[in-house]
Amino acid sequence: MFDASGEPIVNKSRPVDKSSSKKNINLDRTEVIGAYISGPDYFLNYELSWLQFNWRVLAQAEDPSIPLLERIKFIGIVCSNLDEFFQKRVGGLKRQLHAGVTRLSVDGRTPEKQLREVRKEVLKMIHAYRTCYFETLLPQLEKEGVQIVRYSKLSKELKRKAEEFFESQLYPIITPLAVDEAHPFPFISNKSRSLAIKLQNPQTGDHHFARIKIPSNRPRWITLKKGKGIRILVSISDIITEKIDRFFSGMKVESVHLFRVTRNADVERQDEEADDLLEMIEDELRERRFAEIVRLEIDSRTPADVKEYLMKNLKIKKKDIFEMDGPIGLADCTQLYDFDGLDHLKYEKWVPALHSVFRHNTDEELPDIFDTIRKGDFIVHHPYHSFELTTQRFIEEAAKDPGVLAIKQTLYRTSSDSPLMHSLIKAADDGKQVAVLVELKARFDEQRNITWAQKLEKAGVHVSYGISGLKIHSKMTMVVREERGELVRYVHIGTGNYHPHTAQLYEDLGYFTCDTEIAGDVTDVFNLLTGYAPDQTYKKLLVAPRHMRGSIIKMIDGEIEAAENGNGGKIIAKMNSLEDPLTIEKLYQASQAGVEIDLIVRGVCRLIPGKKGLSETIRVHSIIGRFLEHSRCFYFKNAKKHRYWIGSADWMHRNLDARVEVLTPIQDKGLNLYLKFLLQLYLRDNQLRWMMQSDGSYKRIQINKDEKAISVHEQLMDHIKNNNNPIPKSMD
Repeated sequence: MFDASGEPIVNKSRPVDKSSSKKNINLDRTEVIGAYISGPDYFLNYELSWLQFNWRVLAQAEDPSIPLLERIKFIGIVCSNLDEFFQKRVGGLKRQLHAGVTRLSVDGRTPEKQLREVRKEVLKMIHAYRTCYFETLLPQLEKEGVQIVRYSKLSKELKRKAEEFFESQLYPIITPLAVDEAHPFPFISNKSRSLAIKLQNPQTGDHHFARIKIPSNRPRWITLKKGKGIRILVSISDIITEKIDRFFSGMKVESVHLFRVTRNADVERQDEEADDLLEMIEDELRERRFAEIVRLEIDSRTPADVKEYLMKNLKIKKKDIFEMDGPIGLADCTQLYDFDGLDHLKYEKWVPALHSVFRHNTDEELPDIFDTIRKGDFIVHHPYHSFELTTQRFIEEAAKDPGVLAIKQTLYRTSSDSPLMHSLIKAADDGKQVAVLVELKARFDEQRNITWAQKLEKAGVHVSYGISGLKIHSKMTMVVREERGELVRYVHIGTGNYHPHTAQLYEDLGYFTCDTEIAGDVTDVFNLLTGYAPDQTYKKLLVAPRHMRGSIIKMIDGEIEAAENGNGGKIIAKMNSLEDPLTIEKLYQASQAGVEIDLIVRGVCRLIPGKKGLSETIRVHSIIGRFLEHSRCFYFKNAKKHRYWIGSADWMHRNLDARVEVLTPIQDKGLNLYLKFLLQLYLRDNQLRWMMQSDGSYKRIQINKDEKAISVHEQLMDHIKNNNNPIPKSMD
C-alpha cells in the first residue's frame, strides 16, 4: 500500500465509485490510490508544508515584541530544523530519485519536482533568516553591549588574547589535512564546519588543497573582553583563518573559505530481516556517518576552482550547493543565548508549579503519590506543572517503595543523565521486576538509547526492543504495588517523552490513574510488546497499529451521522502533524456532511481547509511560541456525550500503521472540563495562533483594537500558577 517513502502506491486501474452516499467528493480529476483520493486539489505537499512550519518559526525571530535573545534562539531553531529537514526529508527524496522512483506523491508530485520546489523555497528562507540575523538581530545585540568583532578589527590587546587562546586551546587539537597522492581527500563529518584552503608551493608553483575542521568541542565564540555593559566576542573560525599560516609553514596560502556538509540520515534498514536489532542499529549509525552528502553550504566568495574541486570530491551537483555571504551554520547561534548576565534579553524564567493535588502546608511532607492517585485520576500539564515532582517522582517513589513489586515503561527519548533511568536501575538492584521497552530506532537518539539499553540490561532490567517492523512510540509507565495482600496497578500515559530536559520546553499532557480496566489494557500492551499477542484486544485504550485507525474513522463517522440527522457534529483535534490520506478523506466527508471541525496542528498539514465544496467547515490552526506544542488531544461531540482522548499518536500513516501508539479515553468530568477549557483557549488565542489558508499558506491572527490579548502560553502559566479552575483533577 505504501512505497519506501511512506507515500501511498498509485493504483490507476481501480475504478472510481461516485455512487457512495458517504463520499460526496468530486473525483473526476483525481486518481484513486487504493482507498484514497489524490492530487493537488485534495492534498498539500508534505515537504512544502514542513517549510511553511519553519517560516512560522522564523516569524518568531522577526517579531520585535519578543525578547532579543529569544529571537536569536529562534534563528538557531530555524537552522537546526533545516539541518534535520535535509538529513531526513531531502535525503529521502534523493534516495527515491537515485532509485528511479516515478510514483507520484499523494499530492501529485515526482521526487524530482519536489526537490526543485524545496530548493526554491529554501533559498528564500536562507535569505530571510540571514537578513534577520545579520541586519536586525546582531545590530540590536551590539546596542546591548554584545559585539561579535572580526579578528582584523580587534585592538592589539584583544588580538594578543585571541592569539593566546589559539596557541593554548586550538592549535594543539587541530589537524590540517593535505590532499595529494599520499593523502586522499579526507572524510568530512556531518554538520561539521571546515576550512577549504588553497595553497601554492613557492618552489614549484604547484597548487594544493588542504582542509581544517573547526573543532566542535570548542565554543563557537570566545569572550575577549567583559566589563560594565560590554562584551566583545570573536569567532574561533575567524581566529583560525587569521592564523592559517601557522599550519602551513613554507607554503603560500591563496584562499581560505568556510564550508559545511549535511549527510543523508534516511538510511534505515528493514529490521524484519535483522537477527540482532541492536547490532543492526549500530551498523546503521556507522552507515549514516558515511552517507551521501545532500547539501553543501559554502562561502559565496570561494574561488570557482575550489568549488569545482569540492563538488568533484564530495560527489555533489550544483543544485546541492547553497552559497552564503558570511558565517555558516547558524544553528550554533543558540550558544549566544547561554551567555550569563543577559537575562534581561530573555523571557522571564518560568518555574513549573506543583500540581494542586500535591499542594500542602510548608510544615507537611509532600502527599504520597500512590495515595493521591487512589483518591482520583489527574492530568499533569507540562511545562506548566512540574515534571520533576509528578512524572519523575512517580518513577523515583516506585523505585524506593518496598511495596512495589514491578515497574514497566516504554522509552522513546530521554536525556543522557536521566534520573528516571537511574531510578529504574536502583529498582532492579533492589530486586524489583523492572521491564523497559527501548525504542532503538528513535531518529537521532539511537546511540543514547543503545547506551541506556546496555546500562539497564547490565543492572538486571528486562530490556526489550519491541516488535519487528514497528517503532514503539507510546508513552506508558505501569507500577504494580502490593497493598493489603492485593496487587494494585498505577498507570501513567503521556503524550510526551520521559525526558526531564525537554519537559521544561515541550507542552505535553500526562494522565495518572489506577482504573482497573485501563491498567488491564496497559498490562496487555506490555505483554504485546514483550511477548507474542498479535490478536490482543483492549477494553478502553485505542492501540495502533491494529485498532486505532478504525476507531478514529468510526468516531468521525459518528459525527457525520449526527450532522446528517440534524444533531450537529463537532470535532476538535490537536496534534503535531496531519498527513494520513485516509483520515483526511474522512474529514472531508465529515465537512461535507456539516460537521464543524477545528484542527490545531503545530507542523505539517496536508489537508486543505476552507475549500468550497470540499472542506468549508474545516479550520486549521497552528500555535507557535515559547513552548513547543507537543500534546495530542482529541474531542468528539458524540451526540453530546463529549468524548476526549489523549496519547502519543498524530494522524499520520506512520503513527497509525507503523508504530505502537496508545490513546487513552479521559472519562472523568473534572478532567474533561480542563481539556475543554484547554482546547477552547487554543482556539481563542490571538497572539500565537496562525490560520491556514486553502492555498497552504498561513496568516497570523490579528487582534482587534477592542479585543483583550490572549496568549495561550501566558494564560496557562497564570492559570496553573494561581491554581485557577478548572483544575485537571477528578470530580468523580
